[in-house]
Amino acid sequence: MSSLYKEIAISLAREIDEGVYEPGDKVPGIRELKLSRKVSVSTAVAAYRQLEEDGYIEARARSGFYVSKRRSVQFAEPSLESLSKRPGLVAEKARVLLLTEQLNKSGVVKLGAAVPDGHFLPGQWLKRVSAELLREQPLSAVLYEDPLGAADLRQQLCKRMKLLRCGCRPQDLIVTSGCQEAVFLALKALTRPGDVVALESPSYHGHIQLLDALGLKAIEIPSDPRKGISLEAFQLAIEQWPVKVCLLIPNFSNPLGSCMSDARKKKLVSLAAEHSVHLIEDDIYGDLDFANKRPLPLKAWDKHNNVTYCSSFSKTLAPGMRIGWLLNSALIEAVEYQKIITNVAVSSLPQHIIARVLQSGRYEKHLRYVRQELQQSMQKMRAAVARYFPRETRMTSPSGGYVLWLELPGNVDAVEVSELMIRKNISVAPGPMFSANGKYQNYMRLSFAVAWNADIEKAIQALGRCIYAKSSAQG
Repeated sequence: MSSLYKEIAISLAREIDEGVYEPGDKVPGIRELKLSRKVSVSTAVAAYRQLEEDGYIEARARSGFYVSKRRSVQFAEPSLESLSKRPGLVAEKARVLLLTEQLNKSGVVKLGAAVPDGHFLPGQWLKRVSAELLREQPLSAVLYEDPLGAADLRQQLCKRMKLLRCGCRPQDLIVTSGCQEAVFLALKALTRPGDVVALESPSYHGHIQLLDALGLKAIEIPSDPRKGISLEAFQLAIEQWPVKVCLLIPNFSNPLGSCMSDARKKKLVSLAAEHSVHLIEDDIYGDLDFANKRPLPLKAWDKHNNVTYCSSFSKTLAPGMRIGWLLNSALIEAVEYQKIITNVAVSSLPQHIIARVLQSGRYEKHLRYVRQELQQSMQKMRAAVARYFPRETRMTSPSGGYVLWLELPGNVDAVEVSELMIRKNISVAPGPMFSANGKYQNYMRLSFAVAWNADIEKAIQALGRCIYAKSSAQG
């Protein structure tokens, strides 16, 4: 039976989430499911048990299985904000830094941090690869690498980029200490203090902090939970303001989880080139499409080196190894110089470990496992939010990545909620962290990259009680 029952459960849960079956509807019986999916009775039963456990369906004596009425009746997606009136410096830096520190405390149930639980990472496999390398190439752990990165890793990265229709040479990219450094190096090379940078809204708080560190101004472009950044609002902004760069996550953005269509990506690349706006693409979640259909990056439509591609293996293999990369042949000289004067090069051993992992061909098999586990965890978290949060809550339903974006009842202050919850050793990421000027007061990001267990369920329940209490007290 292996994991086939999980695949069926995930598929049916997605249909329920998309409204194919409404709360109270009867779902196909065991026999019907067995025939339609061409599986054994035991597999069909196991799939329905999984759906019962996740709160999607409930059994009725001598009648069959029905979509649970306790589920949210299709939580609406969060509403869109309007275009920022003007570019501005980053606000509320102290609060963002404080909340970020809280997210990293030990002994805390981390619902807010977009960091993978060890359950999703191939720890034993990486351990074996490390041991092999140290036996065969002991100096790989102690000598400096080329500032551009280890040759074997850059070759493997070029092969991966070719599969994404981004043909390149090893000398066209540089290995970095994670995706965040890649984005930092790109911003450093392309901007000067006071320049205007367009961001998705809501935007990843790490990007906002980089703008603050470099003295850049942000103009926030509203983004849709499914379509991604608004092209109409982007065009309006670049026609009205001297936007130098647009920084975004087109594939499974953080925190919205949106994934742009190929048509919209192509149009964005064309629009940016037409107005001489450079695009910095953070593709850190691109490998995590639940449908196992890896979306193309913006870089695939870039004909003039107007897109700088940044990514890493922090969300899929090993966040602690800090292996990322930047691709743009036109920027390499400037970026390499910045790399040399800051930290010379990335640690040698992790580069060779990742290179060997890619060369082995097992990375894709690992991705299939991670994608399935993440999708199942996402569905469990959505089901738990449906059980414990107020009905007015709005929630995304991403098709990949790590995170859910929630719009809470309008009178709930997510920052206050987060401060109350940290006293209970539960961390969440309140909405204002994801805006350069403190918007999204009643919004919240939850990470489903967690190993689901009773503690996670209890934490969601406690969070729901807190939100209910705040909503009632202020209503």
